[in-house]
Amino acid sequence: VITIKDEVIKGKIYDLTTNEEYTNYRIEDFGAFSNTVRNSYIEILKSIRNNCFVSKYFTSNQANRIANLIIQNFHCEPEFLWENNPNFGVFRCYPSEKWFAIIMNIDKSKIVKEETGEIEIINVKTDKKTDAYLKIKGIYPAYHMNKKSWVSISLDDTLSDEEISKVITESYDSFPASNTWVIPANPKYYDLISDFAKSDIMFWHQNMNVSNGDTVYIYVAEPYSAILYKCIVIEVGIPNVNKMLMKLKLVKEYSKDEYPFAKLKEYGLTAIRGPRTIPNKLAKILAENK
Repeated sequence: VITIKDEVIKGKIYDLTTNEEYTNYRIEDFGAFSNTVRNSYIEILKSIRNNCFVSKYFTSNQANRIANLIIQNFHCEPEFLWENNPNFGVFRCYPSEKWFAIIMNIDKSKIVKEETGEIEIINVKTDKKTDAYLKIKGIYPAYHMNKKSWVSISLDDTLSDEEISKVITESYDSFPASNTWVIPANPKYYDLISDFAKSDIMFWHQNMNVSNGDTVYIYVAEPYSAILYKCIVIEVGIPNVNKMLMKLKLVKEYSKDEYPFAKLKEYGLTAIRGPRTIPNKLAKILAENK
């Protein structure tokens, strides 16, 4: 039985065979059954928290709405790293762990010289689109970050949540996708096309920190110059003489016209000289092509 009043959650667990309150779950490692009950109860509480409440990390309504959009869309919560600035929340892109956004409370004079008063802003990494963003009302040269690749956006409803979310998404999409790789293959030295025609299983040099279940796209060099295969890693760390191998299972083939190098460059994949991660934006496009 769970009750919620004034944003406070209280709960009791009852044994239906005796109609009495069950309290053993409060003691850690009381026993296997007690631990099962305890874990189930915790999962119910987490579900209520995630589906019935909106976390308030910051002061302004828009800052909290934007923070929850980031959590919902990119599955990363703000990190508060500084004792001197406890309300500065950093959002990281995984697996690179690089920052793509920071929500901060500052004096408005830091971004608009003629005005004062505390305001919350979000700094967003923009790379090559900084100049274009600065033409938009509510977007300013970055406070306390590299002004060539970051901008500051005021969180005072000058811009809508949708407009700010679009800028954040474009930033996030430029970072490497997690658990997704591309590896090059040169048909002059290895005829993998013939091998894939015989079997959907392929052994490959394990030259990156890959894990079971990761997605690997194979880019085949001239005369194709395109991604031709999508594979799933089914085994890693296979010893072979002086190197490690991974086992790949083919799940999809593409024509050379679907993802040529010119198209890959449009999505931020500018060079494929060895195994590497791919940008989130390209990973989304490839994942949608099932």
